[in-house]
Amino acid sequence: MSDTGRIPFLNLADVHRELEAELLPIFQKALRTAGFVGGPSVEVFEREFAAFCDTAYCVGLGSGTDAVRFALMASGVEPGDVVITVPHTFIATAEGISQAGARPDFVDIDERTYSMHPAKLRAYLERECYLERESGKPYHRRYRAPVTAVVPVHIYGQTADMDPILDVAREYNLMVIEDACQAHGAEYFSRAENRWRKAGSMGIAAAFSFYPGKNLGACGEAGAAVTSSEAVARKMRMLRDHGQSKKYYHDVEGYNGRLDSIQAGILSAKLRYLPEWNQKRRALAGRYDEMLATVPGVITPHTPEWSRAVYHLYVVRVKDRTGLQEHLSSARVDTGIHYPIPLHLQKAYAGYGYRPGDFPVTEKVAEEILSLPMYPQLTQTQLNRVVEQMSRFASARHSQTAPRQMPAASAL
Repeated sequence: MSDTGRIPFLNLADVHRELEAELLPIFQKALRTAGFVGGPSVEVFEREFAAFCDTAYCVGLGSGTDAVRFALMASGVEPGDVVITVPHTFIATAEGISQAGARPDFVDIDERTYSMHPAKLRAYLERECYLERESGKPYHRRYRAPVTAVVPVHIYGQTADMDPILDVAREYNLMVIEDACQAHGAEYFSRAENRWRKAGSMGIAAAFSFYPGKNLGACGEAGAAVTSSEAVARKMRMLRDHGQSKKYYHDVEGYNGRLDSIQAGILSAKLRYLPEWNQKRRALAGRYDEMLATVPGVITPHTPEWSRAVYHLYVVRVKDRTGLQEHLSSARVDTGIHYPIPLHLQKAYAGYGYRPGDFPVTEKVAEEILSLPMYPQLTQTQLNRVVEQMSRFASARHSQTAPRQMPAASAL
């Protein structure tokens, strides 16, 4: 790519050209054996990805949305329950909750990390709920329903602050299901356990998406849920395959949520490169941080000491996002917004009665965030161009808003 060529927001073509010699035999094997659904390729990937996540089991699924839904259902969430998550995430998080028959409800985010604020989770349970005498479980006062689970989202490749979330969950008898769909390989330092934990290994179960643009992406739709509970894994395997305990024996009514064997083979091939790709993302994020530090008006990602992020996205905040995005586009730099409309203000959830102002931090962040190009194949030259154009925009904007100096008074 030339120095003046368009810098894509996401570059999937180059990585697949690099791996083409490894990926083509996977297609050929499936064609020659007619092994398209399930089978050894899926089983191999499940073992490999479970080991990668430091969990006992992995269940390959058709999408990350399936992973959220099945993880909740297999963990014990029942129709009519309330499940707490955040409004700053892709809608699949809430869809997985509602498609499990539960009601999604929200708590606001930490303005620095963009993930669930543990203190606001506790405040929600203290303010909105009461504890039932017999079970000791929280019931929502207005919804008249049990609150049974919490889904923290590891957003943009960085984990939520899990220790205090887990503490609150234990206190209120909540199940914790991690949405790790953007956090393949991210790590969290547990102060309680004095060790690093992998994203996906801290709750009862965790959901991953392998949508093509993820750090570990398939060549199509794919997902997985991980857990260290044999019972939860067994239930998820039944749910993904029409509720079958064995062929044509349906213990429950399930779904069609199986992982294709071709996608499993591709994911196994790519998984070997994931640590290297994640390290490249960290290095690129470090260069962005350093170079953008001198650009006025740009807030770079905050990485707490307890986080080893994998930078699925590199997200900055600016006041004039529209102006900056238009400037970058005219300079042939593609960007994205993740996410412009909080879930509580989406038309899909208009019936729940949320209003502007309900989650002020999320609403503030949603107006300012901008995702810059981030992928392992991004070159230093391209990164330099992105930052140079951001600096030009900031300088031009400063010159337009700087107060004009008053002319000297004429001598009498």
